[in-house]
Amino acid sequence: MTDRTILVMGGAHVDRRGRIAGETAPGASNPGAWFVEAGGGAFNAARNLSRLGHKVRLVSPRGGDSDGDIVAAAAAAAGVEDTPFIFLDRATPSYTAIIERDGNLVIALADMELYRLFSPRRLQQRAMREAIDTAALVLTDANLPGETLAAMAEAAKASGVPVAGIAISPAKVVRFQDSLSALAFLFMNEAEARTLTGEAPENPADWPKALRAAGLSAGVVTRGGRGVIAFDEKGAALVIPPDIPALGDVTGAGDSLASGFLSAWTGGATVGEALRHGVAAAAITVRSPLAVAEEMSQATLSGALSLVPEAEILS
Repeated sequence: MTDRTILVMGGAHVDRRGRIAGETAPGASNPGAWFVEAGGGAFNAARNLSRLGHKVRLVSPRGGDSDGDIVAAAAAAAGVEDTPFIFLDRATPSYTAIIERDGNLVIALADMELYRLFSPRRLQQRAMREAIDTAALVLTDANLPGETLAAMAEAAKASGVPVAGIAISPAKVVRFQDSLSALAFLFMNEAEARTLTGEAPENPADWPKALRAAGLSAGVVTRGGRGVIAFDEKGAALVIPPDIPALGDVTGAGDSLASGFLSAWTGGATVGEALRHGVAAAAITVRSPLAVAEEMSQATLSGALSLVPEAEILS
């Protein structure tokens, strides 16, 4: 594990999740309860990486409001160095979701306008250039504008620093279009991968070929319980997630998978072994009612890893 800081730039906002208590009745009032916590793909990953023992710095736009205070408190609780761009006259971004009783998403609304103010010009500030130059890894997500992601990837590449991305959604993953070739890894689900490739292969071994043709040299594709695929320039691997008897909430599972994967990968693990670590981290998260499991640590990850099967090498 490196002593250098992982620099995380991307979504850090407030998640509001309403969980339906009974069977979902579309178009009708459903009894349930609200839960509020800090969230955002990049921020979820940042907190997991910190709990896994890494030095993590967060840079993200934030409003001067109580929601911003929720994000700041969550960063402090996870041990993340928090250095936001604060806009006192703006509202902190938010994500509002309705979750079914079994933990699956019904619908969500994302109010993310403030992220548009994270422009490429921000990256030209001396402090930001130095932060990128000295980072072990830059991790970002598609909450930021496409031109900012491209400028970030270019700056990191010039400094010899790997960049990883989290796709967030099919609508947002296209913001990585101009920086695909510069990414060390892109983490996405099948819907997001289909958006990039225009393909929907049934055979998991066909995903790496399709994504490479789209310009991505390495990535990870989640497919629910049907297995997760990871590939890089050297090859590809498939891991089948273990059965989770008590599903808490799927929110944050993909972000934790990225965290576990990158934690192992930065330590020198192969893509197959890094994928096992990612799947183990996701298993910890889906058992938790939180998007970032408070019990996440190297010790709990090691315990969960024992339940994850060996990676299957794909031809």
